[in-house]
Amino acid sequence: QVQLVESGGGLVQAGGSLRLSCAASARPFSIYTMGWFRQAPGKEHEFVATISWSGETTYYADSVKGRFTISRDNARNTVYLQMNSLKPEDTAVYYCAAGRKAWTTTWSEYNYWGQGTQVTVSS
Repeated sequence: QVQLVESGGGLVQAGGSLRLSCAASARPFSIYTMGWFRQAPGKEHEFVATISWSGETTYYADSVKGRFTISRDNARNTVYLQMNSLKPEDTAVYYCAAGRKAWTTTWSEYNYWGQGTQVTVSS
């Protein structure tokens, strides 16, 4: 069983930045594809970004491309999401996920999910 714990959420003004972290209990961590998703009230889980096991390849949703950056530190068992130029529509609960399937942007195709961290962007 892999446990994922997100942190770093909070309240920020539009145009501001936040950095989310996700600490994983997985051993070895490096075998997992990692992803970030978000869920706004009344909406389905939305794919945000994913990163390969090596960290060499990343993929983003069009809505965040150029503003968000996903990265990972396999030595620290941690994945990050740097969020810049935040907009009110980025407001959501953000979840990290771990899985063995590469390149998936589908919530249900990951194997483990964290509890989420709230990000609120005020206008």
